Amino acid sequence: MNPKTQSILAYLGVLWLIAYFGSKGKRDTLSIYHLRQGLGLLVVAILANVMLSVTIMLVPTLGTPLSLVSVVFLVLMIFGIINAANEVQKPLPLIGKLFENRFSFLDKS
Repeated sequence: MNPKTQSILAYLGVLWLIAYFGSKGKRDTLSIYHLRQGLGLLVVAILANVMLSVTIMLVPTLGTPLSLVSVVFLVLMIFGIINAANEVQKPLPLIGKLFENRFSFLDKS
């Protein structure tokens, strides 16, 4: 699997695992960068969805407005895929800077 493909898969949720394990020993700086950004996006999306689910259970009338928050994560995922396809190391809007130096286990081959 080439680095560009790994970078694109890094933003597709569960396919992040395929990008990570399919790239053992063949990661370059581009794929490592996008694996970090993709994993960060996945973690933030899961945490936000858990918090929103609890909030919606407590206040059901907020269900429709709060469910639109998931669209933000879809847009961020699309931004990440576009950056990966263009082979650009650009952080995701809003949350990308948080994950540029995180997840040090990705540096190991």
